[in-house]
Amino acid sequence: MKLSKNLSLSEMTKSNTAKRKGISNQPTEDHMENMIDLANVIFQPIRNHFGVPIHISSGYRSEELNKAINGSKSSQHCKGEAIDIDMDYKSGPSNAEVFNFIKDNLDFDQLIWEFGDVNNPSWVHVSYDTDFGQRKQILVAYKNSKGKTKYKSYE
Repeated sequence: MKLSKNLSLSEMTKSNTAKRKGISNQPTEDHMENMIDLANVIFQPIRNHFGVPIHISSGYRSEELNKAINGSKSSQHCKGEAIDIDMDYKSGPSNAEVFNFIKDNLDFDQLIWEFGDVNNPSWVHVSYDTDFGQRKQILVAYKNSKGKTKYKSYE
């Protein structure tokens, strides 16, 4: 099933952890509707702009899968409203280029420069809130001295 012209449901639900642990990662109808919106408002414009395949490293996560990977309890991935994009091993734009395109051109809820360094994030997290509108929140994820993930405003 296609969620948009260039994004399939299988790409959004693929998880090696779910396979390995025998966890179901099947979305509900509401989650499917959210993924269709996300695909058409966020993913497809990125794909159209760069003209190359865009690699999703994490899409939809069932609650059980999210627990298995120690994801945030409030993760928008569990609602089908978030994707993580990682272009490090693909030809085409860098993660930083994808981040900047989203920041400058798309309507999003949350955009996170995930770890990496000042030149390029390790991956890009982007979400689209189908219920409450878009906060346009832009953050940088980093590890504190105790190894705990923290977030600060992007400048």
